[in-house]
Amino acid sequence: MIEAISPDPCSDVSVLVVDDIEQNRIAMRALLERPGLRVLTACGGVEALEALLAHDVALALVDVQMPGMDGFELAELMRGAERTRTIPIIFVTAAPIDAQRSFRGYEAGAVDFLNKPIDPKILHGKVDVFVELYSQRRQLQQRMLELERALSLNEMMVAVLTHDLRTPLSAIGFTAELLLRTGSDDKVRQSALRLKSSASRMSAMITQLLDFSRIRAGGLRIEPRPVDLGEVVEGVVGELRQASPDARIELRIVGDVRATLDADRIGQVASNLVANALRHGTSEAGVRVLVDGSRSDALRVEVENAGSIEPVERTRLFEPFRTTKSGREGLGLGLYIVDQFVRAHRGSVFVDADEPGRVLFGFSVPRGGADASGGEEPASFGGGGSA
Repeated sequence: MIEAISPDPCSDVSVLVVDDIEQNRIAMRALLERPGLRVLTACGGVEALEALLAHDVALALVDVQMPGMDGFELAELMRGAERTRTIPIIFVTAAPIDAQRSFRGYEAGAVDFLNKPIDPKILHGKVDVFVELYSQRRQLQQRMLELERALSLNEMMVAVLTHDLRTPLSAIGFTAELLLRTGSDDKVRQSALRLKSSASRMSAMITQLLDFSRIRAGGLRIEPRPVDLGEVVEGVVGELRQASPDARIELRIVGDVRATLDADRIGQVASNLVANALRHGTSEAGVRVLVDGSRSDALRVEVENAGSIEPVERTRLFEPFRTTKSGREGLGLGLYIVDQFVRAHRGSVFVDADEPGRVLFGFSVPRGGADASGGEEPASFGGGGSA
């Protein structure tokens, strides 16, 4: 029969004692029991396995010589089950521990041996170590669960808030556009331009937050299909030219730029890189964009602008919520999202800022994109580490 002593089974740590002699079980329980430590006892291997199915234990003290299933056989069964594989086992034996016996015990999964008659101080010292390790591990697991719940709640709230913000923001953008078309007063038109620009920036931030929450939650979907990457990047460049008529953007397309990609996601990548280059470059030098399809297995996009990046900043370029000293990068999610979208296509992002006065960002993706088979089944992509 399985015996247990526990003033509070919900919070106590359990230790299992397995011995076929009742007097030994009683003695071990008397030595070990104290507030906060629950002692389970079993008279053989079968009852021990039943106890282990019903309880989580910090340590198993197992007698070696038992009728039927001996201690070594019980340890081997424990090591073969997922639930009990990591439970520390201390063998208790009255027989001398020779080299062969010791080897078999450690091979079966023992962490230590105790000789009968047992020294109470040695017993308490060994048990206390494993009880403390178990308690620390349990506390760490609890903290991890709490952090995961908090993170999940935060991401859900971000997704809900950003989704709900789109409707009033659309109304603001529409109003600004209406004022630009119908207003005749220069001050009104200037205010409308600033309103439209601010609404556009807020919309970009909302999109980034939604993408960030999807990446973290593993809910971002990549839907590859045959596309012309040159046309995708050309469309992005056209939109940026329209938004900033004074911007100088030089686009060059080389080779065969057809591939199987998610055009929307890759378009976001290109838009982010070119917009960053415009923001941090100089109007005199402009921005140079290259779409290179000269390789048979992969496509490469390069975006170059005048400028520099401090060495200390290069190590954190693709981390989320990274902002520069100027604070002009909004949420600091742009390059993180770029990196994650390219990773979803099994590609890589690179940066070259070694040449003085020149910064080059780019990415390379295989022609098969996110779908290695070249089919059109959508692929889900969860959050990965940042570059």
